[in-house]
Amino acid sequence: MEGAELGSDQERQIRVDEYGFERQAGTEAEELVSDYQAVLNRRAIKWRKLLQGSRLQRSLRVKRYIRKGIPNEYRSLVWMTVSGAQGQLEKNPVYYKKLLEMEEDPKLIESIRTDINRTFPDNIQFRSSANPCLQQPLFNVLLAYGNHNKTIGYCQGMNFVAGYLLIVTKDEEKSFWLLDSLIKNIVPGFYSPTMIGLKTDQEVLAHLVRMKVPAVAELMERHNVMWTLVVSRWFICLFIDILPVETVLRIWDCLFYEGSKITFRVALTLIKYHQASILEGNNFPAICEKFKQITHGPLVQDCHNFMKKIFTEPGRLPLTMITKLRERSRAQVDDQS
Repeated sequence: MEGAELGSDQERQIRVDEYGFERQAGTEAEELVSDYQAVLNRRAIKWRKLLQGSRLQRSLRVKRYIRKGIPNEYRSLVWMTVSGAQGQLEKNPVYYKKLLEMEEDPKLIESIRTDINRTFPDNIQFRSSANPCLQQPLFNVLLAYGNHNKTIGYCQGMNFVAGYLLIVTKDEEKSFWLLDSLIKNIVPGFYSPTMIGLKTDQEVLAHLVRMKVPAVAELMERHNVMWTLVVSRWFICLFIDILPVETVLRIWDCLFYEGSKITFRVALTLIKYHQASILEGNNFPAICEKFKQITHGPLVQDCHNFMKKIFTEPGRLPLTMITKLRERSRAQVDDQS
């Protein structure tokens, strides 16, 4: 899992992880990854037995296995199965190809191309000099989705999400159907022109913080810090470039199986665990800086323990409560529009 080293002058400082991201060598994070590999090896044996024979079915056992982490060699298969993306691909075997053959939309193409070179500059697979290079597959997935969903077309942030899907699946068509499943079923309205889903869920988080971490909620209100300023990137990019790659993938394992409630668990864990630090912020800029700081450090680098915490730190989050909060928050957002 340490990945390949770069050449000559940099080989002792920079390494490339198994996902293609450049990382500083010899850091505490790299040591954690090495320890985590042993955990993954044990999990892989159990997953191999689970996946033998019949197709993966939803069950408490599968839910428990997913919460403990999907080994990377099985991640694409499991995501495709539990999200329903595999079923959609099988029902529509030539649909993706047809989307790429549709008449060109110059505005859509221009907006996608603008972001392609900005996608993961620290990942060697997304550089134009790479062979193979993931820039063209990324463009294809985003173009296909834009043709598939004319209402959304392309929205900033989707390039990072689709990029992660390509890193995991190494397959354009699978990445397209996973992207469709995410946008349609897990984060609906996040990428719509009005971003109504994103605004609603930010309000839901604000309500949850008032319930679970009232001192932080009071601090935010006292200094007029809007939640959209500190968590919009968390939500729109589903924690990509916010948290370490392995931690994000573990979050997505649960997201595909359990739905968007996971995003609230992650956000609440970061806020509750770092409550004392956040409360040291005594003005608007300081509070914003605190929210940047809490996404770094040992808590999020140790993805295995972090994932344990997201299911304990925030306490109970029943779906009925989330649904009611969404209804109330949606009404608030509509009133503000």
